[in-house]
Amino acid sequence: MSYIMKGLVILSAVSFVLAVIGSLTTFQFINVPPEGYSRACSNLALIAIAMAVGLKKD
Repeated sequence: MSYIMKGLVILSAVSFVLAVIGSLTTFQFINVPPEGYSRACSNLALIAIAMAVGLKKD
């Protein structure tokens, strides 16, 4: 399960970088505005946090 959480964090970082690049330029990948990538970044990070807390071993 830790691989899934790490993968979600990596995807979150990639979407954050795409959002930053998109906001600084007129770059829109697959007609998705930078706000979409920013929202995806937040959602993926929250899913990873929820999985880490939910699957935490005591």
